[in-house]
Amino acid sequence: MKKIAIISTIVLGLGTTACDSYLDINQDPNSPAESNMTTSIMLPAAEMNLAGSYGDFMRITGGYYAQHYAQTFGTSNYLDYSQFKMSATRSSGTYTQLNSRVLKNLETIRSLAKEKEEWGSYLAATTLRAFTYQALVDCYGEVPYSEAFNVSNTSPKYDDGADIYAGILAELNEALEKAQAADQVATNFLFPGETAGSWIQFANALKLKIMMREIDVKSDVAAELGKLIAEDNFPKEDVAYADCWGSEAGSMSPFYAEEFSSAWGSTQINVVANIAIIGTMLQKDANGDVTYEDPRLPAFFEKNGSGEYTGSISGSNFSTSDSYKSTYWCRPVASHDMPVYLITRSEIEFFIAEYYARQNNAAQAQAHYEAAIEASCETAGVGGADVVIAKFPYEQASYKKCIGISKWIALAGTNNYEAWCEARRLDYPAFGTVTGPQMYDNEKDSSYKPGLYVPGTLYTPIKVEDKLGQNHILERWPYADSSASRNGNSPEFPGYTTPVFWGK
Repeated sequence: MKKIAIISTIVLGLGTTACDSYLDINQDPNSPAESNMTTSIMLPAAEMNLAGSYGDFMRITGGYYAQHYAQTFGTSNYLDYSQFKMSATRSSGTYTQLNSRVLKNLETIRSLAKEKEEWGSYLAATTLRAFTYQALVDCYGEVPYSEAFNVSNTSPKYDDGADIYAGILAELNEALEKAQAADQVATNFLFPGETAGSWIQFANALKLKIMMREIDVKSDVAAELGKLIAEDNFPKEDVAYADCWGSEAGSMSPFYAEEFSSAWGSTQINVVANIAIIGTMLQKDANGDVTYEDPRLPAFFEKNGSGEYTGSISGSNFSTSDSYKSTYWCRPVASHDMPVYLITRSEIEFFIAEYYARQNNAAQAQAHYEAAIEASCETAGVGGADVVIAKFPYEQASYKKCIGISKWIALAGTNNYEAWCEARRLDYPAFGTVTGPQMYDNEKDSSYKPGLYVPGTLYTPIKVEDKLGQNHILERWPYADSSASRNGNSPEFPGYTTPVFWGK
């Protein structure tokens, strides 16, 4: 994979755009030469490294594992993701960036802010730290936390995911107690020019997500969730890195720079639409006539070269000898200034809907479920939420299925990594009876049978990771080689089918 251009400065080559130059992120902020570092110098650097990893590698791999994306023919560098595979080396760069250039810097920012009693900045850094640790737990299960960044300990223990979740929740609560809505916050890209009130709302939304992930494995979380939801102090808009990307090389939004920009000298097309998401958002009868078209479809995926919506099959490597040329498959809608979403209003509403569903409050659950779909359409910039709701109505008796499938669709255009996480937690979309090899035999293009796909389901990829087998989603990544190979306390990898703690 090409490295996106977050390699020497925070600016990503942005010139005079909103994400202006602040700090060479290859410098060690703890070194004596950097003793003049301030929170306003360091926070934007940590943010851009977070956006770079979360908005690129994690989005792409999450898209493959959630079956929003598939591998196009003629290239093979992403084929393993399409087959539900991940190696210890493939994620090493992302792991290193999130630890060395995000978490390490955020911890330094927290120390500086605490020393100077800059509680708004302290909350901002704590919230991003919690967000980053949660993302790492959700893919690896266990990572160094309690002993991390201790220079005298070169082999920190890998903490259990449940303990890390408890730790970051405690950190968020402590920071929220110190911060006031009117407190000033260091220069940042997430809420530029705003006081700590916006960060308080984001921290609350993050707490909501963390506790909803815990809800099946932690007995006392429901009461705390009820209090948080009753306070209703959540973001009123999507939380995303937006309005800070440029159109020149090195300044573009990470996913676009990786997959769509010719500025890096690559013309490879790796990410294309999966039949699963296309077949769910555009449903047809046996005659091929359209019976349902999701209004968000054109906001999420472009039509192919023939003006149609088509989806490839996970694990396939279609040849270029027959009719399926490079313009056959749909591509995700992307632009140089596309946001990197951390959490959307739609996700928040889906979590609240699930909370009420678990409380058997069907009326409130339905209201928030429908609000989630409306918010998703608003983010996509389209109307027609009523059409979506009519096609995917709320049913209390099968709330996990309703919420799981509708959230999976909504996240297809905003946050594919979170779609993979929620599919593992909710077990929806579930696997259907049709498999990838049944829809395409990987030998001749004429065997492509998209009509076999059942909307709202997953399917076993062609040549799926053999350690997974049939009807299994990839549950976790192997521990990153950049950490495990140098750490004597690295645990033995429990296997691709072993869920992280909240999925057990």
